Amino acid sequence: MGTEVERREFSREDRARHRRKVRQCLDVFAEMLRESRFEFERPMTGLEIELNLVDESADPAMRNAEALAAIADPDFQTELGQFNIEINVAPRRLAGDGTADFERHVRASLNAAEQKARTVGAHMVMIGILPTLTREHLTIETLSSNPRYALLNEQIFAARGEDLDIRIDGVDRLAATADTVAPEAACTSTQFHLQVSPGQFAAYWNAAQCVAGIQVALGANAPFLLGKELWRETRIPLFEQATDTRSEEIKAQGVRPRVWFGERWVTSVFDLFEENVRYFPALLPVCDDDDPAQTLARGDIPQLTELRLHNGTVYRWNRPVYDVVRGRPHLRVENRVLPAGPTVVDTVANGAFYFGLVRALAESDRPLWSQMSFSAAEENFHACARHGITATVFWPGLGYLPVTELVLRRLLPLAREGLDAWEVDPAERDRLLSIIEQRCLTGRNGATWQAETLHTLEDQHHLARPDALRAVLQRYMPLMHENIPVHEWPVD
Repeated sequence: MGTEVERREFSREDRARHRRKVRQCLDVFAEMLRESRFEFERPMTGLEIELNLVDESADPAMRNAEALAAIADPDFQTELGQFNIEINVAPRRLAGDGTADFERHVRASLNAAEQKARTVGAHMVMIGILPTLTREHLTIETLSSNPRYALLNEQIFAARGEDLDIRIDGVDRLAATADTVAPEAACTSTQFHLQVSPGQFAAYWNAAQCVAGIQVALGANAPFLLGKELWRETRIPLFEQATDTRSEEIKAQGVRPRVWFGERWVTSVFDLFEENVRYFPALLPVCDDDDPAQTLARGDIPQLTELRLHNGTVYRWNRPVYDVVRGRPHLRVENRVLPAGPTVVDTVANGAFYFGLVRALAESDRPLWSQMSFSAAEENFHACARHGITATVFWPGLGYLPVTELVLRRLLPLAREGLDAWEVDPAERDRLLSIIEQRCLTGRNGATWQAETLHTLEDQHHLARPDALRAVLQRYMPLMHENIPVHEWPVD
């Protein structure tokens, strides 16, 4: 969830100072872009996976502090809910067997962490939303102890002035209210990071927006919430609603939501940071004593702390990131659309498809976004979240067609081209993209497996919904550990 901050009260002076400082950071960022002060010669990729903790009965385990103490690995960090943790995988290049290296590292880290977490009665699950979550698990008491989460909760509800209203119509219908941001903790995601140059950033971000819906359709893994079968990727509408700072009246005025697909193609990374500053008031108006203009003038690299912290409270599905590593600044696209799971190999296959496809599209002679309206990309995104792998999408030159047909006919060849440009080993390229191909041919991803398994348990084994959802998760976990792609999982 980003930078840690101390618990405190914010005054009007804090907010005024923060507004001045964040705008100063934006001016310095613009100067850095003009002077091309960024590292991009050897672009790196990164990976984050948010995980759920469950107990022996497959119920959420509120033990992330104990689990993290037992794991004792700095790659694992706290997350919003006490039943969440996150693994941050060290960046690496894709060339050669870089994707296989990601898979080996993540599997080894998760296996070691699982063994240690078991000593405190917790098991780790990679899944978009836990099927066994109930409303009792999503209260203020279940938030992690990090002061950042309490502050965000306070500031979001201070801005709203009323409880959250969560309404999702899918296979079933959910209507619920919440007086905290705890429902956001239900959403566990996979995040891919791609370092790019300032000159290429807009092309890669636009390309990522174009394919966001396709990613969700193929990788959907969150069909249930609070006992209801909803969207195939219920995580999308839930996250959009669980952090909404707008009352109904403010929505009617056209104020942008903080969980945001965006509203236009961009021409520079500056466009995105500038929109964040222009449209969104600070949730965490914390300032440091650094003067970024003076830092830059003396030849050093400014941290732009206020701009980065503010950026972390605007939840774009493809987020721009400015970071400084070993004294060198860089830019990256943080792709946030996918859920966690079902397996490590499925996750890495999703990453290979994404990294290859966005490179091919970003470096195309005729940009796809010049042929497609931004609203069409957003409509694809929500249609794919609702319907998953059975979704129909719009694509330039092809019109409306099933997402699986689009992937098989058009996008897999592009992903192969992109992975070749990244110099990924051909055998590794084919291994991972074949997983995406088989998902399309079988029509099975994490969401369809979960839903089919639920219906089998209810219809053939006559289990009540709560028992059936628990049994779904109990079947899911050993298959997750076997690391067999989800399209090969048995339903019964």
